[in-house]
Amino acid sequence: MLSLLWQRRSREAVISASSHCSRSLIKMNIIKRISASYLRKSKMQQRCQSNRRPIAPLGSRILTDPTKVFEHNMWDHMQWSQEEEERAREKATENSLMRVQPEDQDKYEREANKYWNEFYKTHKNNFFKDRNWLFLEFPEILPKGRKDQMNKKEKSYHVKLNATNSCTNVGFPGMSEEGKDYCQNNLVDGLTSVRGHAYNKSQAEPVTDNKRVKNYEQEPVKQESFPGSGATYRILEVGCGAGNSAFPILKVICNTPGAFLYCCDFAAEAVELVKSHLSYSSAWCSAFVHDVCDDSLPYPFPDEILDVILLVFVLSAIHPDRMQGVVSRLAKLLKPGGMLLFRDYGRYDTSQLRFKKGRCLSENFYVRGDGTRVYFFTEDEVRNMFILAGLVEVQNLVDRRLQVNRKKKVKMQRVWIQGKFQKPFQPPQNSHQ
Repeated sequence: MLSLLWQRRSREAVISASSHCSRSLIKMNIIKRISASYLRKSKMQQRCQSNRRPIAPLGSRILTDPTKVFEHNMWDHMQWSQEEEERAREKATENSLMRVQPEDQDKYEREANKYWNEFYKTHKNNFFKDRNWLFLEFPEILPKGRKDQMNKKEKSYHVKLNATNSCTNVGFPGMSEEGKDYCQNNLVDGLTSVRGHAYNKSQAEPVTDNKRVKNYEQEPVKQESFPGSGATYRILEVGCGAGNSAFPILKVICNTPGAFLYCCDFAAEAVELVKSHLSYSSAWCSAFVHDVCDDSLPYPFPDEILDVILLVFVLSAIHPDRMQGVVSRLAKLLKPGGMLLFRDYGRYDTSQLRFKKGRCLSENFYVRGDGTRVYFFTEDEVRNMFILAGLVEVQNLVDRRLQVNRKKKVKMQRVWIQGKFQKPFQPPQNSHQ
């Protein structure tokens, strides 16, 4: 009897010790994870502050150990050395020495529509991936209510910055850390935050507090019926292609009362791909063929009714001499307080440096093998273009990333420009302002 009792107590002691050990291991693992997470965050913040770069959401994967470069496909917020910048400049100069003949340049301009139609005939909707990152980088796409819902879903991406943070323009990518958690009452380098957006303090006013905009939103558009005429929140995507931006947006706004999406492309093949998609419905979307370079062509809606214009990897395909006209015309479509959201190729992106001699049309403007063209921008070029169109700069930054091919062990320096520009509530008093 005593022997059985002793054996039972021994087993219970072993089980208790084992359970205690398991709990201790779990606690240790939790502490390790928290510590590792804290160290990663502190490293990112130090990197951000020392280089005037914020962290998430446009990438929080910072390369701190070069030996681990091939552990991921992409590294964010890369800094170029002076030597790397100089090598890129030399490479771009070298591949632009031999220019395309003038008669061929005229052909590429005259037949641009044909080349893009052939592109979509060949690739259909299989070439580009859906841009599900849009709502992180451009939360301004969505109406206020839907924006708040998206913010709750993406809380893990929100970053708190205080007024002493050294990141310029309230961050990289600026306003994309949208919402109250990110930049309420934040003031950095002359920028102020209004309801989660960063604005130039001297020129911008909050949309919801501005009497002119309140009256404007309450008044119905006094025009004949047109697609989306009954909407209260309107978005236009320029250069919609096969719908890689349009359908992620539609997935969100189709359940948003009063929201409507316009999307256009001058390639009829692309527009047809959008219209034939199962998610397309004329109840909340209107896709149409339109050449934004032709000022004589009317849009299927009046001026000053759009809340948002999306211009993503589109302007670079247009001849540099015609870009200003396109931007100025688009600015007229925005209502006061409306936003134009821009993203495109930046100067010395890998794709620019890979062009061979004889593909350069003009400075930083190239033609691909399929006849489509591409320009590579700088921040100053983008800023000057949109300000000349009468818009206020809210964000205008360079996004540098390191993209790697882990299988081939190849590194590629990617460069993009991202900007946000707002139509002022009243025109500047003089043209210089």
